[in-house]
Amino acid sequence: MSQLVPSQTIPPLTLRGRGRSRVLSRIDNDTDVSLAIVESKAEVQAAKAMAISYVGKRAMHEVAMVSQLEQQLASVVPMATSRLQAIGDIVALSSAEIVAETVYRVNR
Repeated sequence: MSQLVPSQTIPPLTLRGRGRSRVLSRIDNDTDVSLAIVESKAEVQAAKAMAISYVGKRAMHEVAMVSQLEQQLASVVPMATSRLQAIGDIVALSSAEIVAETVYRVNR
């Protein structure tokens, strides 16, 4: 007859009654807190993305409007075309700078 020798395993929880209940309750609570922290961080990141997106969309819209106005005025007064382009370029570059600054400020 062979002798069976149990392998070394991790001993089961030896807590009984209230002790086991406290441990399980603490684990459950720790899990809830950990999930709340992760969800909170995700909400902050989503808000940052929304803020950057909003500023970027507004800047693109405004640059498009300036470009359209630039084109319309250049067709009315062709002699002013280069000056209108310069002003349009300044507005576009300033808008891009504002978007970049927003990214920097949001991510600080």
